[in-house]
Amino acid sequence: MLFAALAMTGLTGGLLEAPVLTYVAEVTQPNLRGMLSATSSMSVILGVFTQMLSGSLAHWRTVAIINLVYPVICFIAMCLVPESPHWLADKGRFAESERALCWLRGWASPAQVQSEFQTICETVQKPAGNTDSDKREVWRSYTKRTFYMPFILVSATFFISTFGGTATLQTFAVVIFEKLKAPIDNYTATVFLGVAQLIGTIICVLVIHFLGKRKLSFISISGTGLCFLATAVYGFLNDADYLDGVRYTWLPTTLMIGAAFVSNFGIRLLPWVLIGEVYPVEVRSSATGASGMVGYILSSIANKTFLYMMNGISLSGTFVFYALINLAGLCFLYMMLPETEGRTLREIEEHYAGIQNLKDRPRKEQHVIKEKWAAANPAIVHDESIESRL
Repeated sequence: MLFAALAMTGLTGGLLEAPVLTYVAEVTQPNLRGMLSATSSMSVILGVFTQMLSGSLAHWRTVAIINLVYPVICFIAMCLVPESPHWLADKGRFAESERALCWLRGWASPAQVQSEFQTICETVQKPAGNTDSDKREVWRSYTKRTFYMPFILVSATFFISTFGGTATLQTFAVVIFEKLKAPIDNYTATVFLGVAQLIGTIICVLVIHFLGKRKLSFISISGTGLCFLATAVYGFLNDADYLDGVRYTWLPTTLMIGAAFVSNFGIRLLPWVLIGEVYPVEVRSSATGASGMVGYILSSIANKTFLYMMNGISLSGTFVFYALINLAGLCFLYMMLPETEGRTLREIEEHYAGIQNLKDRPRKEQHVIKEKWAAANPAIVHDESIESRL
């Protein structure tokens, strides 16, 4: 029964990933996209923290009954949110699209969103009688670098995030604290870890627009790797009786909580933020779902192999492996990660098509110009000449 419940939870959670992240990308302006995408991940971390806290205070059956309330609240809230204006316009429901756009822009009047709405209508216009041709073009989109380069980046980021230790740290927090002989109760330490994750995620939401994704990710992945490396060194020294294992048990516990904090204001959230904005409109929904699937598969593999690694190469050896993954990930992201914060979806697509290189955030004086692209944010017009200009 428990396995069936877990399978249903995983299925519904996976089905929700692509619509939620695609919706956020379609309805937000470029200057707000990163912050709002990170907010969705913050909600996940908040949910994980509430489970850690509830599990330490009540029996798991009681927690399960309480959890039945959350889907009901979510369903009611979703009924109050309008559909994506771009999706409605694409289906020919232009009046509903305009009303949805007014609602999303803060109950604005139709006159205030007229320019943006007109752009939406222009982007969804399709020539009549080209159904077969459109289907062929969609399949061709999966063979272009504007799809496979972002897909490689997102998949690699998921790999760094999961095999860099952040996934297993959350799943096996109690086991890890027990192995490290935490000076406090293992479940209490797990709650502190959940608090650290939540605070880190909140900081990400607050500063991502100011620092950008590159700087935030570099700080996060470096700090995460150093925390795991320092804990591994402590473990080796303790095993060799170079340290007083009783006196310094607070050190590895603090480092693990620090790793949870540092990872959650950068590398842990990065792939979930990227998948809503790096794909072109033709493949965005399916590519987002496929990327989420890759993330869940990698997370499952990392969690499944953790106990085998801990028994085979010890906990300290496992942490050394995590530190090396973070180091390799830092080098990879320095070379491959573009700065998408403050950029329009068109600019991001042109980056992957090779037209421009997005390594830096736009300057302040460029923000006014870039706001003109906000109207085109819900869906960019695919330009076949992008790749032909390579």
